[in-house]
Amino acid sequence: MLASLLMLIALLCAGALLPVPYAEMSPGPTYNTLGSHKGECVLQISEHKGCATTGGHLNMTTVQVTGSEYKMNLIEAVYGWLAHDDVVVPHSTLYPDDKTPDEVNQENAEEFTQSQESAKVAALRQLGKRITSHVIVGVVQRDKPAQGRLHAGDVIKEVDGSAVRAPEDVAKLITKHKPGEKVTFSIIPAKDAAAAEKKNQEATARKSVTVTTEKAEDGRAIVGIQAGVDYTFPLKIDIKLADVGGPSAGLMFALGIVDKLSTGDLTGGKFIAGTGTIDEKGTVGPIGGIQMKTIGARDAGAEYFLTPQENCAAAASDKPDGLTLVKVHTLKGAVKALKQIREGDTAALPKCTKS
Repeated sequence: MLASLLMLIALLCAGALLPVPYAEMSPGPTYNTLGSHKGECVLQISEHKGCATTGGHLNMTTVQVTGSEYKMNLIEAVYGWLAHDDVVVPHSTLYPDDKTPDEVNQENAEEFTQSQESAKVAALRQLGKRITSHVIVGVVQRDKPAQGRLHAGDVIKEVDGSAVRAPEDVAKLITKHKPGEKVTFSIIPAKDAAAAEKKNQEATARKSVTVTTEKAEDGRAIVGIQAGVDYTFPLKIDIKLADVGGPSAGLMFALGIVDKLSTGDLTGGKFIAGTGTIDEKGTVGPIGGIQMKTIGARDAGAEYFLTPQENCAAAASDKPDGLTLVKVHTLKGAVKALKQIREGDTAALPKCTKS
């Protein structure tokens, strides 16, 4: 018995010291997009109603993960596997081997910023507001021909005299050339475009820039830029929420903006949480860690959870008691679901099922 006890103690000590290649996910905090965080309204809009005072919630949800440098031991991994509220995943799932932790964090920050822009566009379009879009230089690659000639934020109006209406037009027009040939861009410099936008005016002064193409690995002609889209909004919208990353807050940001710019109250005083990516057209996309988010939402007090339809089956397979999972695929559908909740017509809600 003594030998067995000593063996058990030795194994427990080994388990406490033995690192394993796993990381842990657990329910994170939720944030009311209608309310405040650290003394500031989460959504600050030039034509807004201020922070929520009706008691209603539209909470975005998060997942907490162990840090990239954290070394989980075997005992912690086993406990995580057995715990209902935690999920243990391979370390490479959260921190891919081909990326540094800084690169992962940067990607998460960029996705969070993009989700905010998409939410603004989708919300304002839902409300029928006029939005002006521009094709811009999104990224200038280092040591490529465009470096020093074009700059991030430059508005691209034409390429070789042909009008540019979408980001893909830029690549099509450039690749019509052979490597070594010149491409002429008609642009509005980023600083001029920003100054005009600040004055709520349309920038008109154009500049011609010529760049010599080079040969890409696949033989195409390139100049070393990635085109993107920028928008001019009819009002100023700022989202004040730091220390959050990834794209999954898009839907709840969009709903918060719609609420603040609409008459009345979208929630009817109910505690509603949710998650989901969103694009400029208002399409809601799936996210990761859905079970962690439903648990976090219910722990915070949510009664209803807006769930991307692609996540519905997984969410319904382990639904927290007292939480109604509402299936959504578009911003328009989410607004309709809120109306049903507000009016007490919950029988008509599109609810998530296990299949």
